Amino acid sequence: MSLPRRLAFIDVESTGAHPVRDRITEIAILRVEDGVLVDRWESLVDPQTPIPPLIRQITGISDEMVAGAPCFDELADQVQALLAGHVFVAHNARFDFGFIKNAFARIGRDFDAPVLCTVKLSRALFPEHHRHGLDALIERHDLHCGARHRAMGDTEALWQFVQLAQARFEPEVLQHAVERAMKAPASPPGLPEGLLEALPDEPGLYFLHAEAEAPPPGRIDRPLFIGRAASLRARVKEHFAGSTRKGKDAELRERTRRVEWIATAGELGSLLLEAELVKRLRPPSNRLPEDGGETFALRLIDNRRRPPIYERVPVAGTDPAAWAGLHGLFRNKREADNRLRELALLYRLCPRRLGLEPGTAGACSAFQARRCAGVCARRETAAEHDARLLGGLASLGVKPWPWPGAVVVGERDAHSGREAWHVLDQWCHLGSVARREELPTIGRARRFDIDTWRLLGRWFAVPAHVAAVEPLPAC
Repeated sequence: MSLPRRLAFIDVESTGAHPVRDRITEIAILRVEDGVLVDRWESLVDPQTPIPPLIRQITGISDEMVAGAPCFDELADQVQALLAGHVFVAHNARFDFGFIKNAFARIGRDFDAPVLCTVKLSRALFPEHHRHGLDALIERHDLHCGARHRAMGDTEALWQFVQLAQARFEPEVLQHAVERAMKAPASPPGLPEGLLEALPDEPGLYFLHAEAEAPPPGRIDRPLFIGRAASLRARVKEHFAGSTRKGKDAELRERTRRVEWIATAGELGSLLLEAELVKRLRPPSNRLPEDGGETFALRLIDNRRRPPIYERVPVAGTDPAAWAGLHGLFRNKREADNRLRELALLYRLCPRRLGLEPGTAGACSAFQARRCAGVCARRETAAEHDARLLGGLASLGVKPWPWPGAVVVGERDAHSGREAWHVLDQWCHLGSVARREELPTIGRARRFDIDTWRLLGRWFAVPAHVAAVEPLPAC
Protein backbone atom coordinates (compact mmCIF):
# COMPACT_ATOMS: atom_id res chain seq x y z
CA MET A 1 0.00 0.00 0.00
CA SER A 2 1.58 3.28 -1.12
CA LEU A 3 -0.42 5.37 1.38
CA PRO A 4 -1.47 4.55 4.95
CA ARG A 5 -5.05 3.19 4.98
CA ARG A 6 -6.44 5.73 7.41
CA LEU A 7 -5.54 9.41 7.02
CA ALA A 8 -6.80 12.45 8.91
CA PHE A 9 -6.09 15.67 7.01
CA ILE A 10 -6.06 18.53 9.51
CA ASP A 11 -5.44 22.25 9.58
CA VAL A 12 -5.63 24.67 12.49
CA GLU A 13 -5.84 28.45 12.49
CA SER A 14 -4.53 30.24 15.56
CA THR A 15 -3.93 33.58 17.24
CA GLY A 16 -0.22 33.41 16.34
CA ALA A 17 2.67 31.10 15.55
CA HIS A 18 3.72 30.04 19.07
CA PRO A 19 2.23 26.61 19.95
CA VAL A 20 2.44 27.26 23.71
CA ARG A 21 1.61 30.94 24.00
CA ASP A 22 -0.98 31.19 21.21
CA ARG A 23 -4.37 29.49 20.93
CA ILE A 24 -6.42 27.68 18.27
CA THR A 25 -9.24 29.62 16.56
CA GLU A 26 -10.41 27.03 14.01
CA ILE A 27 -9.97 23.30 13.29
CA ALA A 28 -10.88 21.31 10.18
CA ILE A 29 -10.48 17.55 9.72
CA LEU A 30 -11.01 15.36 6.66
CA ARG A 31 -10.94 11.59 7.31
CA VAL A 32 -9.92 9.32 4.47
CA GLU A 33 -10.02 5.51 4.57
CA ASP A 34 -8.62 3.38 1.75
CA GLY A 35 -8.53 6.42 -0.52
CA VAL A 36 -12.17 7.40 0.09
CA LEU A 37 -13.27 10.54 1.92
CA VAL A 38 -15.52 9.30 4.73
CA ASP A 39 -15.91 12.27 7.07
CA ARG A 40 -15.48 16.01 7.19
CA TRP A 41 -15.67 18.19 10.29
CA GLU A 42 -14.84 21.78 11.13
CA SER A 43 -15.41 24.18 13.98
CA LEU A 44 -14.45 27.64 15.10
CA VAL A 45 -12.80 27.65 18.52
CA ASP A 46 -13.00 30.35 21.18
CA PRO A 47 -9.33 31.07 22.02
CA GLN A 48 -10.37 33.04 25.13
CA THR A 49 -7.88 35.72 24.13
CA PRO A 50 -8.08 38.58 21.61
CA ILE A 51 -7.06 37.78 18.02
CA PRO A 52 -4.25 40.15 16.89
CA PRO A 53 -5.08 42.52 14.00
CA LEU A 54 -2.51 40.94 11.65
CA ILE A 55 -3.97 37.47 12.24
CA ARG A 56 -7.50 38.79 11.65
CA GLN A 57 -6.29 40.26 8.38
CA ILE A 58 -4.65 37.00 7.24
CA THR A 59 -7.34 34.51 8.27
CA GLY A 60 -10.49 36.64 8.22
CA ILE A 61 -11.36 35.22 11.66
CA SER A 62 -12.39 37.95 14.09
CA ASP A 63 -13.17 38.12 17.79
CA GLU A 64 -16.86 38.47 16.89
CA MET A 65 -16.80 35.24 14.86
CA VAL A 66 -15.36 33.13 17.70
CA ALA A 67 -17.53 34.70 20.39
CA GLY A 68 -19.89 31.95 21.50
CA ALA A 69 -17.90 29.20 19.75
CA PRO A 70 -16.89 26.22 21.91
CA CYS A 71 -13.56 26.29 23.74
CA PHE A 72 -11.07 23.55 22.92
CA ASP A 73 -11.84 21.60 26.08
CA GLU A 74 -15.46 21.29 24.85
CA LEU A 75 -14.22 19.90 21.52
CA ALA A 76 -11.41 17.71 22.86
CA ASP A 77 -13.37 14.44 22.94
CA GLN A 78 -14.64 14.93 19.39
CA VAL A 79 -11.22 15.90 18.04
CA GLN A 80 -9.55 12.93 19.69
CA ALA A 81 -12.19 10.54 18.35
CA LEU A 82 -11.80 11.89 14.81
CA LEU A 83 -8.01 11.51 14.92
CA ALA A 84 -7.84 8.16 16.72
CA GLY A 85 -6.23 5.41 14.65
CA HIS A 86 -5.40 7.77 11.79
CA VAL A 87 -2.19 9.23 10.44
CA PHE A 88 -2.08 12.96 11.24
CA VAL A 89 -1.63 14.71 7.85
CA ALA A 90 -0.85 18.43 7.68
CA HIS A 91 1.31 20.96 5.88
CA ASN A 92 4.39 21.69 7.99
CA ALA A 93 2.79 19.04 10.15
CA ARG A 94 4.79 19.44 13.35
CA PHE A 95 3.35 22.97 13.60
CA ASP A 96 -0.30 21.86 13.55
CA PHE A 97 0.56 18.79 15.62
CA GLY A 98 2.24 21.06 18.17
CA PHE A 99 -0.89 23.20 18.53
CA ILE A 100 -3.12 20.14 18.97
CA LYS A 101 -0.74 18.42 21.39
CA ASN A 102 -0.29 21.56 23.50
CA ALA A 103 -4.05 22.22 23.50
CA PHE A 104 -4.60 18.74 24.94
CA ALA A 105 -1.75 19.24 27.42
CA ARG A 106 -3.41 22.41 28.77
CA ILE A 107 -6.43 20.36 29.81
CA GLY A 108 -4.29 17.62 31.31
CA ARG A 109 -4.54 15.08 28.48
CA ASP A 110 -1.92 13.37 26.36
CA PHE A 111 -2.09 13.21 22.60
CA ASP A 112 0.06 11.37 20.11
CA ALA A 113 -0.24 10.12 16.54
CA PRO A 114 1.91 9.15 13.56
CA VAL A 115 2.52 12.27 11.46
CA LEU A 116 2.75 12.76 7.68
CA CYS A 117 4.03 16.17 6.58
CA THR A 118 2.92 17.24 3.08
CA VAL A 119 5.80 19.74 2.87
CA LYS A 120 8.25 16.84 3.20
CA LEU A 121 6.13 14.75 0.83
CA SER A 122 6.27 17.48 -1.81
CA ARG A 123 10.04 17.82 -1.41
CA ALA A 124 10.50 14.08 -1.82
CA LEU A 125 8.25 13.83 -4.90
CA PHE A 126 9.18 17.13 -6.59
CA PRO A 127 12.85 17.80 -5.71
CA GLU A 128 13.26 19.98 -8.82
CA HIS A 129 11.20 22.73 -7.12
CA HIS A 130 12.51 24.99 -4.37
CA ARG A 131 9.21 26.25 -2.93
CA HIS A 132 6.88 23.83 -1.17
CA GLY A 133 4.61 26.13 0.80
CA LEU A 134 0.90 25.62 0.39
CA ASP A 135 0.54 28.66 -1.88
CA ALA A 136 3.25 27.22 -4.14
CA LEU A 137 1.53 23.82 -4.27
CA ILE A 138 -1.84 25.39 -5.08
CA GLU A 139 -0.34 27.41 -7.93
CA ARG A 140 1.94 24.63 -9.25
CA HIS A 141 -0.66 21.85 -9.28
CA ASP A 142 -3.77 23.95 -9.94
CA LEU A 143 -5.38 22.88 -6.67
CA HIS A 144 -8.72 24.28 -5.62
CA CYS A 145 -8.80 26.11 -2.31
CA GLY A 146 -12.17 27.49 -1.34
CA ALA A 147 -10.81 29.83 1.32
CA ARG A 148 -7.06 30.22 1.81
CA HIS A 149 -5.99 30.54 5.46
CA ARG A 150 -9.28 29.03 6.58
CA ALA A 151 -8.96 25.59 8.08
CA MET A 152 -11.30 23.65 5.77
CA GLY A 153 -10.08 25.37 2.59
CA ASP A 154 -6.43 24.54 3.36
CA THR A 155 -7.32 20.96 4.38
CA GLU A 156 -9.19 20.33 1.12
CA ALA A 157 -6.17 21.56 -0.85
CA LEU A 158 -3.95 19.04 0.97
CA TRP A 159 -6.32 16.17 0.18
CA GLN A 160 -6.25 17.18 -3.51
CA PHE A 161 -2.44 17.24 -3.47
CA VAL A 162 -2.24 13.73 -2.03
CA GLN A 163 -4.76 12.47 -4.61
CA LEU A 164 -2.68 14.04 -7.37
CA ALA A 165 0.49 12.42 -6.03
CA GLN A 166 -1.20 9.03 -5.87
CA ALA A 167 -2.37 9.31 -9.48
CA ARG A 168 0.98 10.57 -10.84
CA PHE A 169 3.53 8.27 -9.17
CA GLU A 170 4.02 4.53 -9.07
CA PRO A 171 2.99 2.96 -5.74
CA GLU A 172 6.53 2.05 -4.70
CA VAL A 173 7.79 5.60 -5.48
CA LEU A 174 4.96 7.15 -3.48
CA GLN A 175 5.46 4.72 -0.63
CA HIS A 176 9.16 5.59 -0.39
CA ALA A 177 8.31 9.33 -0.36
CA VAL A 178 5.65 8.79 2.32
CA GLU A 179 8.13 6.91 4.49
CA ARG A 180 10.57 9.81 4.20
CA ALA A 181 7.82 12.33 4.98
CA MET A 182 6.73 10.38 8.07
CA LYS A 183 10.21 10.07 9.53
CA ALA A 184 9.95 12.06 12.73
CA PRO A 185 12.88 14.33 13.60
CA ALA A 186 14.38 13.96 17.02
CA SER A 187 12.43 16.23 19.32
CA PRO A 188 14.75 18.52 21.32
CA PRO A 189 14.62 17.61 25.00
CA GLY A 190 12.64 20.01 27.12
CA LEU A 191 11.02 21.96 24.26
CA PRO A 192 7.28 21.95 23.51
CA GLU A 193 6.08 20.00 20.50
CA GLY A 194 5.93 22.07 17.32
CA LEU A 195 7.90 25.02 18.65
CA LEU A 196 10.80 24.78 16.19
CA GLU A 197 8.38 24.45 13.29
CA ALA A 198 6.58 27.57 14.50
CA LEU A 199 9.69 29.67 13.98
CA PRO A 200 9.36 31.82 10.85
CA ASP A 201 11.66 31.53 7.86
CA GLU A 202 12.55 35.20 8.29
CA PRO A 203 15.46 37.26 9.64
CA GLY A 204 15.47 38.25 13.28
CA LEU A 205 16.66 37.47 16.79
CA TYR A 206 16.07 34.37 18.87
CA PHE A 207 16.30 33.90 22.63
CA LEU A 208 17.15 30.61 24.36
CA HIS A 209 15.77 30.47 27.91
CA ALA A 210 16.42 28.06 30.78
CA GLU A 211 12.92 28.61 32.25
CA ALA A 212 9.92 26.95 30.61
CA GLU A 213 7.66 29.85 31.55
CA ALA A 214 8.25 33.58 31.26
CA PRO A 215 8.64 35.34 34.62
CA PRO A 216 5.79 37.44 36.01
CA PRO A 217 5.51 41.09 34.90
CA GLY A 218 8.11 43.32 36.48
CA ARG A 219 10.89 40.72 36.44
CA ILE A 220 13.60 40.68 33.78
CA ASP A 221 13.29 37.75 31.38
CA ARG A 222 17.03 37.15 30.98
CA PRO A 223 17.85 34.51 28.31
CA LEU A 224 20.78 32.12 28.26
CA PHE A 225 21.68 33.26 24.78
CA ILE A 226 20.63 35.81 22.15
CA GLY A 227 21.35 34.96 18.53
CA ARG A 228 20.80 36.58 15.17
CA ALA A 229 19.79 34.76 12.00
CA ALA A 230 18.88 35.32 8.36
CA SER A 231 16.36 32.46 8.80
CA LEU A 232 15.15 32.01 12.37
CA ARG A 233 13.77 28.53 11.74
CA ALA A 234 16.91 27.17 10.08
CA ARG A 235 19.33 28.70 12.60
CA VAL A 236 17.51 27.58 15.74
CA LYS A 237 17.10 24.07 14.34
CA GLU A 238 20.88 23.99 13.89
CA HIS A 239 21.28 24.54 17.63
CA PHE A 240 19.34 21.36 18.36
CA ALA A 241 20.59 19.24 15.47
CA GLY A 242 24.27 19.28 16.44
CA SER A 243 26.02 16.12 17.49
CA THR A 244 28.44 17.74 19.94
CA ARG A 245 28.15 16.30 23.41
CA LYS A 246 30.43 18.77 25.15
CA GLY A 247 31.07 22.47 25.10
CA LYS A 248 28.92 25.56 24.96
CA ASP A 249 26.51 24.36 22.23
CA ALA A 250 25.82 21.08 24.01
CA GLU A 251 25.22 22.90 27.29
CA LEU A 252 22.78 25.28 25.61
CA ARG A 253 20.82 22.37 24.12
CA GLU A 254 20.59 20.69 27.52
CA ARG A 255 19.54 23.81 29.41
CA THR A 256 17.10 25.38 26.94
CA ARG A 257 13.43 24.98 27.89
CA ARG A 258 11.92 27.88 25.97
CA VAL A 259 12.61 29.67 22.68
CA GLU A 260 11.34 33.16 21.89
CA TRP A 261 11.99 35.26 18.82
CA ILE A 262 11.55 38.67 17.21
CA ALA A 263 11.30 38.76 13.42
CA THR A 264 12.86 41.76 11.69
CA ALA A 265 12.68 43.24 8.21
CA GLY A 266 16.37 42.75 7.51
CA GLU A 267 19.95 42.48 8.68
CA LEU A 268 20.48 46.05 9.89
CA GLY A 269 17.44 45.92 12.15
CA SER A 270 18.67 42.61 13.57
CA LEU A 271 22.15 44.01 14.20
CA LEU A 272 20.88 47.13 15.97
CA LEU A 273 18.41 45.21 18.12
CA GLU A 274 20.94 42.50 18.99
CA ALA A 275 23.50 45.08 20.15
CA GLU A 276 20.90 46.80 22.32
CA LEU A 277 19.48 43.64 23.93
CA VAL A 278 22.81 41.87 24.55
CA LYS A 279 24.04 44.98 26.32
CA ARG A 280 20.85 45.37 28.36
CA LEU A 281 20.06 41.73 29.22
CA ARG A 282 23.68 40.41 29.36
CA PRO A 283 22.92 36.74 28.57
CA PRO A 284 25.59 34.50 30.15
CA SER A 285 26.31 32.50 26.97
CA ASN A 286 26.88 35.55 24.76
CA ARG A 287 30.22 37.26 24.30
CA LEU A 288 29.44 40.42 26.20
CA PRO A 289 30.79 43.83 25.22
CA GLU A 290 32.73 45.80 27.76
CA ASP A 291 30.82 48.50 29.53
CA GLY A 292 30.49 51.25 26.95
CA GLY A 293 29.55 53.71 29.68
CA GLU A 294 33.25 54.34 30.30
CA THR A 295 33.98 55.37 26.70
CA PHE A 296 36.03 58.53 26.59
CA ALA A 297 38.15 60.74 24.35
CA LEU A 298 41.28 62.76 25.18
CA ARG A 299 41.51 66.52 25.33
CA LEU A 300 44.94 68.15 25.51
CA ILE A 301 45.41 70.79 28.19
CA ASP A 302 47.10 73.94 26.89
CA ASN A 303 50.39 74.98 28.48
CA ARG A 304 50.41 72.11 30.95
CA ARG A 305 53.92 71.22 32.07
CA ARG A 306 53.34 68.30 34.45
CA PRO A 307 52.23 64.99 32.94
CA PRO A 308 49.83 63.82 31.83
CA ILE A 309 49.13 66.65 29.41
CA TYR A 310 45.55 65.57 28.66
CA GLU A 311 42.32 64.79 30.42
CA ARG A 312 39.86 61.98 29.78
CA VAL A 313 36.43 63.23 28.71
CA PRO A 314 33.43 60.79 28.85
CA VAL A 315 31.58 60.63 25.52
CA ALA A 316 29.05 57.81 25.99
CA GLY A 317 25.55 59.18 25.57
CA THR A 318 26.79 62.57 24.33
CA ASP A 319 26.25 64.26 20.96
CA PRO A 320 29.26 63.77 18.62
CA ALA A 321 28.56 67.22 17.19
CA ALA A 322 29.82 68.67 20.50
CA TRP A 323 33.18 66.91 20.40
CA ALA A 324 35.28 69.85 19.26
CA GLY A 325 38.78 69.56 20.70
CA LEU A 326 38.46 65.87 21.56
CA HIS A 327 40.79 63.25 20.13
CA GLY A 328 40.76 59.48 19.98
CA LEU A 329 38.03 57.17 21.17
CA PHE A 330 38.67 54.59 23.90
CA ARG A 331 36.54 52.09 25.80
CA ASN A 332 38.76 52.09 28.91
CA LYS A 333 42.06 53.38 30.34
CA ARG A 334 43.97 50.26 29.32
CA GLU A 335 42.96 50.68 25.69
CA ALA A 336 43.96 54.35 25.77
CA ASP A 337 47.36 53.63 27.33
CA ASN A 338 48.11 50.93 24.77
CA ARG A 339 47.30 53.23 21.86
CA LEU A 340 49.38 56.03 23.39
CA ARG A 341 52.35 53.65 23.67
CA GLU A 342 51.94 52.82 19.97
CA LEU A 343 51.86 56.52 19.09
CA ALA A 344 54.93 57.15 21.27
CA LEU A 345 56.93 54.60 19.30
CA LEU A 346 55.62 55.81 15.95
CA TYR A 347 56.11 59.56 16.53
CA ARG A 348 59.03 59.48 19.03
CA LEU A 349 56.87 60.86 21.81
CA CYS A 350 57.84 61.04 25.46
CA PRO A 351 56.14 58.35 27.62
CA ARG A 352 56.73 60.51 30.70
CA ARG A 353 54.92 63.50 29.21
CA LEU A 354 52.11 61.14 28.18
CA GLY A 355 51.75 59.90 31.75
CA LEU A 356 52.89 56.39 30.83
CA GLU A 357 56.14 56.57 32.88
CA PRO A 358 56.57 57.95 36.41
CA GLY A 359 58.91 60.83 37.23
CA THR A 360 59.04 64.53 36.51
CA ALA A 361 62.72 65.42 36.11
CA GLY A 362 65.45 64.26 33.74
CA ALA A 363 65.34 62.31 30.53
CA CYS A 364 62.89 59.45 30.19
CA SER A 365 63.88 55.84 29.48
CA ALA A 366 62.75 56.15 25.84
CA PHE A 367 65.12 59.07 25.28
CA GLN A 368 68.01 57.03 26.59
CA ALA A 369 67.01 54.27 24.16
CA ARG A 370 66.74 56.89 21.34
CA ARG A 371 62.98 56.40 20.97
CA CYS A 372 62.00 59.84 22.33
CA ALA A 373 62.81 63.08 20.51
CA GLY A 374 63.81 64.61 23.84
CA VAL A 375 61.15 66.99 25.14
CA CYS A 376 62.07 65.62 28.57
CA ALA A 377 65.75 66.50 27.94
CA ARG A 378 64.95 69.91 26.45
CA ARG A 379 65.95 68.78 22.95
CA GLU A 380 62.58 70.00 21.61
CA THR A 381 59.79 72.24 22.78
CA ALA A 382 56.56 71.04 24.35
CA ALA A 383 54.69 72.61 21.43
CA GLU A 384 56.65 70.55 18.90
CA HIS A 385 56.08 67.36 20.89
CA ASP A 386 52.35 68.01 21.36
CA ALA A 387 51.81 68.84 17.70
CA ARG A 388 53.02 65.33 16.78
CA LEU A 389 50.75 63.88 19.46
CA LEU A 390 47.75 65.74 18.01
CA GLY A 391 48.56 64.42 14.56
CA GLY A 392 48.66 60.86 15.84
CA LEU A 393 45.44 61.21 17.84
CA ALA A 394 43.64 62.63 14.81
CA SER A 395 44.01 59.26 13.07
CA LEU A 396 42.26 57.55 16.00
CA GLY A 397 39.20 59.74 16.07
CA VAL A 398 35.71 59.02 14.82
CA LYS A 399 35.57 58.83 11.03
CA PRO A 400 33.63 61.81 9.63
CA TRP A 401 29.94 61.12 9.01
CA PRO A 402 29.64 60.78 5.20
CA TRP A 403 26.39 62.75 4.91
CA PRO A 404 25.49 66.32 5.82
CA GLY A 405 22.81 65.24 8.28
CA ALA A 406 20.50 62.41 9.31
CA VAL A 407 19.76 59.57 6.89
CA VAL A 408 17.22 56.77 6.69
CA VAL A 409 17.82 53.15 5.67
CA GLY A 410 14.76 51.14 4.65
CA GLU A 411 14.50 47.34 4.82
CA ARG A 412 11.84 44.96 3.58
CA ASP A 413 11.62 41.19 3.94
CA ALA A 414 10.30 39.75 0.68
CA HIS A 415 8.78 36.70 2.38
CA SER A 416 6.74 38.38 5.10
CA GLY A 417 6.41 41.88 3.64
CA ARG A 418 7.65 43.27 6.98
CA GLU A 419 9.28 46.71 6.69
CA ALA A 420 11.51 48.81 8.91
CA TRP A 421 12.97 52.29 8.59
CA HIS A 422 16.11 53.16 10.58
CA VAL A 423 17.18 56.76 11.18
CA LEU A 424 20.92 57.34 11.69
CA ASP A 425 23.05 60.42 12.24
CA GLN A 426 26.70 60.95 13.23
CA TRP A 427 27.09 57.19 13.77
CA CYS A 428 24.18 57.22 16.23
CA HIS A 429 20.95 55.22 15.91
CA LEU A 430 18.12 57.69 16.45
CA GLY A 431 15.29 55.16 16.18
CA SER A 432 13.38 52.74 13.96
CA VAL A 433 9.74 52.51 12.82
CA ALA A 434 7.71 49.88 11.00
CA ARG A 435 6.09 52.32 8.54
CA ARG A 436 7.67 55.11 6.52
CA GLU A 437 4.92 57.56 7.45
CA GLU A 438 5.99 57.22 11.09
CA LEU A 439 9.47 58.66 10.42
CA PRO A 440 8.53 62.16 11.66
CA THR A 441 7.88 60.68 15.13
CA ILE A 442 11.60 59.89 15.58
CA GLY A 443 13.48 62.63 17.40
CA ARG A 444 16.84 63.94 16.22
CA ALA A 445 18.67 63.80 19.57
CA ARG A 446 22.02 61.99 19.18
CA ARG A 447 23.45 59.78 21.91
CA PHE A 448 26.79 58.15 21.09
CA ASP A 449 27.30 54.43 21.73
CA ILE A 450 30.63 52.85 20.83
CA ASP A 451 29.12 49.48 19.86
CA THR A 452 26.64 51.15 17.49
CA TRP A 453 29.50 53.18 16.02
CA ARG A 454 31.49 50.04 15.29
CA LEU A 455 28.43 48.21 13.96
CA LEU A 456 27.57 51.02 11.55
CA GLY A 457 31.19 51.35 10.48
CA ARG A 458 31.18 47.71 9.34
CA TRP A 459 27.72 48.04 7.78
CA PHE A 460 28.56 51.08 5.67
CA ALA A 461 31.80 49.49 4.51
CA VAL A 462 29.60 47.53 2.05
CA PRO A 463 28.91 49.68 -1.06
CA ALA A 464 25.44 48.17 -1.57
CA HIS A 465 24.44 49.34 1.90
CA VAL A 466 25.63 52.88 1.21
CA ALA A 467 23.57 52.88 -1.98
CA ALA A 468 20.40 52.23 0.06
CA VAL A 469 20.82 55.41 2.13
CA GLU A 470 18.35 58.29 1.78
CA PRO A 471 19.15 61.69 3.30
CA LEU A 472 16.47 63.10 5.58
CA PRO A 473 15.46 66.74 5.26
CA ALA A 474 16.60 68.96 8.10
CA CYS A 475 14.04 69.59 10.81
